[in-house]
Amino acid sequence: MIQKPLVLIATLSVLMFAGAPARAQTRPTVKIDGSSTVFPITEAVAEEFQNEQRGKVRVTVGISGTGGGFKKFCRGEIDVQNASRPIQKSEMEACRSAGVKYYELPVAYDATVIVTHPSNDWLSEITVEQLGKMWAPEAQGKVVKWSQVNPKWPNAELKLFGAGSDSGTFDYFTEAVNGKPKASRGDYTASEDDNMLVQGVSGTKGSLGYMPYSYYEENKSRLKLVPVVGGPKSPLKGKAVAPSRQTVEDGTYHPLSRPIFIYVSEAAAKRPEVMSFAAFYLKNGAKLAEAVKYVPLPAKAYELAQGHLKKGKLGSAFGGHSEVGLKIEDLLKREAKL
Repeated sequence: MIQKPLVLIATLSVLMFAGAPARAQTRPTVKIDGSSTVFPITEAVAEEFQNEQRGKVRVTVGISGTGGGFKKFCRGEIDVQNASRPIQKSEMEACRSAGVKYYELPVAYDATVIVTHPSNDWLSEITVEQLGKMWAPEAQGKVVKWSQVNPKWPNAELKLFGAGSDSGTFDYFTEAVNGKPKASRGDYTASEDDNMLVQGVSGTKGSLGYMPYSYYEENKSRLKLVPVVGGPKSPLKGKAVAPSRQTVEDGTYHPLSRPIFIYVSEAAAKRPEVMSFAAFYLKNGAKLAEAVKYVPLPAKAYELAQGHLKKGKLGSAFGGHSEVGLKIEDLLKREAKL
C-alpha cells in the first residue's frame, strides 16, 4: 500500500523531467547558413532578435560559404541564406526545380580588402592588374615570387590566402580581378571561414590575401591594409584608394565594393517567427551593420526591401549573375524595378 504512491510519484517525476527537453525542442527555430562575410551582421541581428523575443524563438547561424549555403537553401534545409553575392543562374535553377521561391533582401555593402603581413615594407599599393598576375589561373605554379609580379619587389616567396570556392567572396573577387567568376589559380591557402584567412596572413611572412573589410577592422593590429588602384572603369583612374565607408558609398573603392544579401524562403516566411526575424533584420540592419564595420544602405533600400516582403515580391533583381562595381544608387534602381 505504501509503495504504490511512491511508484506513482517517481513515475510522474520522470515524465515531468523528460517533458522539459521535449518542450524546449518545440521552440520555433529560424535556421540560417551561408556566407561568412554576411555572418557578423546576421549574428548581431540574431542576438538582438532573440533578446527581444525573450527566448521564445531560437536562431541558428552557420557558415558554409555562399555557394554551400545556397545548396542547402535550394534543398529547403534552411530558412534564410546569407549571401555575399546575388544568386547565380545555376542556383536559381536548383531552387526552381525544388519549388523553392525566395525574397532577395540587400542588407549592407562590403569592401573586399587586400592585406599582407605587417612586416611587408615594399607594398604601399597594388593595382588590379598586379592582382590579376598573382591570381590568374595561368599563374598557378609559375608566379611564386613577389619579383615576378613587379621586378621592384623582392625575390621572396609569394604566399597567397583567399576565399574557398564555395564562398561568394571568391566568386566576386575572381570576376573583379580575373574577369570571370571562379577563374583562379588553385595553389593557395583557401577557406570559407575568414577568421582562418586572418590567421594565415598575419602569421605568414611574404603573404597576401583578400577578405571582407570587417574582418580586417577586427584584426587591424595584425594585418597591413593595401590600397587598390582600380581598373579602367574606376572613377579615380591611376589613384590608389583605401576602403572606407566614404569610398564604398561614393563608389571610388572600385572594383572591390559590393552589396551583400539575405535570401528568405517564401515557404519559411509563412511561419511567423521567420517573417518576424526578416522584418526585424530590415528594421535594425543599418544600425547593426555599422556596429560590425559594414557600410549600411540608405534608409530607402531597407524600405524597398520591407515593401517586397509585405507585397510578396519574389525573385532576384540580378538575372542570375553578379555585377562588378555596382554603386549603391544603381542597386536601389534595380531593387525598385523588382
